[in-house]
Amino acid sequence: MISRRLALAAFLAPPHRLPKHACDTHTHIFGDPRRFPFFPGRAYTPPTALPHEMSALHRRLGIDRVVIVTPSVYGTDNSATLFGLRARGSSARGIAVIDDTTPTSTLNQLARSRFCGARLNLGAAASGPESARRSVERLFDRVSGLRWHLQLFAGLKVVAALEDLLARAPIPVCIDHVAGALPDLGLFQPGFDALLRLLASGKTYVKITNRFLPSGQPQATAAMVAALHQANPNRILWGTDWPHPDNRSLPGRKPTDLSPFEPLDDLLWLERFLALTNDPARTLVANPATLYGF
Repeated sequence: MISRRLALAAFLAPPHRLPKHACDTHTHIFGDPRRFPFFPGRAYTPPTALPHEMSALHRRLGIDRVVIVTPSVYGTDNSATLFGLRARGSSARGIAVIDDTTPTSTLNQLARSRFCGARLNLGAAASGPESARRSVERLFDRVSGLRWHLQLFAGLKVVAALEDLLARAPIPVCIDHVAGALPDLGLFQPGFDALLRLLASGKTYVKITNRFLPSGQPQATAAMVAALHQANPNRILWGTDWPHPDNRSLPGRKPTDLSPFEPLDDLLWLERFLALTNDPARTLVANPATLYGF
């Protein structure tokens, strides 16, 4: 249950004043399942999270722009994300999930509907680095003519294994959730050095989300965020990860069981993030405008 403090925080005006056109680069829409049915092979089942609820959060935070990412529960059906884009209008961009069977005509239609990237979820890449490499290469081939980018959800070890391929990518690459880095493990956890090198190259963006920021060691979080900014402040993005889906595999919970959202306080974590960056206009406005074409 959400605490009274967290519930109140959702309705309080933020103490900060964000720059105009600030962007939340990572959100999801979960529509009514009768209209937007879930993928049968999904790992979890979320409640609804609708465009008007997202917009209400952004008004409280002072956010003007948003990027909506198709979540894994829909497979390659991007209809719920398109629903969110239409509700939000020109201040929104979309990230699609596609596969080898997605028709080129569908990709072109998505591009006309303000989608600007494709997300590839490699997770822990249990099938091995070579399979992950082939998946990335196929996606490059599919979207290279669309002026899209690759949004990659993969762990640090997978990113490190793909470093050479990502370094010569024909399109921009955006790595979700700091590649699953854990602040409590510090700057020398395996794979974090590869992430910093990719960031420094200028071709790769790294997205810091409110999934990453909570930590039992705030000084460790600050050190990692500082290292990311030092590597390349022009390629850092921030997002809420609203509505914070809980996709963990818990004992006794089946994929078809309702999985409540995690009760993160986005106002609190936005404030914490702002305290860790000395240039919010660049991180929240200029960098997203460059990648997403606002």
